[in-house]
Amino acid sequence: MERRIVFTGARKVELEDFSAPSVDEGEVEVRITMSLMSTGTEGIIYNRWFDPGTHWDKWIRYPFYPGYSAVGSVTAVGPGVSAARIGDRVALRRSHASVHVLPASQCVVLPQSITDDQAVWFALAKIAAMGARAAGHGLGASVLVIGAGPIGQMAIRWAFASGAETITVVDPVAPRLELARFGGATATIDKPIAEAAALIKEANRGRSPGVVIDSTGNAEVFTAALAVADRFGTVVVLGDTGMPAQQRLSPDLITKGLRVVGAHDVNETPEWNSALIAPLYFRLVEDGRFRLGKLVSHTFAPHEAAAAYELATHHRKDTMGIVFDWKTQDGAK
Repeated sequence: MERRIVFTGARKVELEDFSAPSVDEGEVEVRITMSLMSTGTEGIIYNRWFDPGTHWDKWIRYPFYPGYSAVGSVTAVGPGVSAARIGDRVALRRSHASVHVLPASQCVVLPQSITDDQAVWFALAKIAAMGARAAGHGLGASVLVIGAGPIGQMAIRWAFASGAETITVVDPVAPRLELARFGGATATIDKPIAEAAALIKEANRGRSPGVVIDSTGNAEVFTAALAVADRFGTVVVLGDTGMPAQQRLSPDLITKGLRVVGAHDVNETPEWNSALIAPLYFRLVEDGRFRLGKLVSHTFAPHEAAAAYELATHHRKDTMGIVFDWKTQDGAK
């Protein structure tokens, strides 16, 4: 019997049994070794931290199966599959479970040099890549990333890989900033964004940043993001808040001629999508241009899921990457 994590209600999580379907034409079976919690998205869902009428409210129905970033090994291949073989290590956008059966086209075969700890970040890297595309930053850009949590860490690394000249990171949780510097930040500020304007200019040679990426998902940050952006700058809303009515415009939008753009996982185009971003991410990791470091802070057995989500809820500042270890069949270490 297989196991998977399920939310049965607000702040109610269980590990349930299920039977995996048979492998059909064009499909593969993947035995999961590790899955990464998206502490932002899954925390909002677990706690129901969203307003009525939002897209979150329309999306979340119980039972809800959380998670969307996993790695594992192919254990069965259906007819007509040539892109994957039994034994291949793959990354997939699927929920926290011991096994998945899915179209082979929705798996990415991993390079041998990529570890599970590195590979499991590919989905969050893809989300941040949507923000990088929206920002349009490149050689010589001045970038400010607000928030050095998991998505912010990925945003920092895309800015570094793109050739940004300055990458300033603001987060009041100081331990996160060491990982930010490892990933390419040129300056870090351990203060709330509302108190950091002067230090941001100082870090950017006296100027305000041309690109501001809000990765926090905190509705109150939006106004401060507008305030610290340079004239004619771009503010990217990358963190998806459950309370958008609390995001307030300020006169800075008009007086500075700012461009505000939203970035979301689902907004793919033929030029920029998962099929392109995932292989690029793995190549950059292999080349050392996307430096991950020790981003996994906590590992839980799946039967410890309740403790994992309570940790992410009450002590999120003490976490970075929270992963579930699925290496045993019954979901326990």
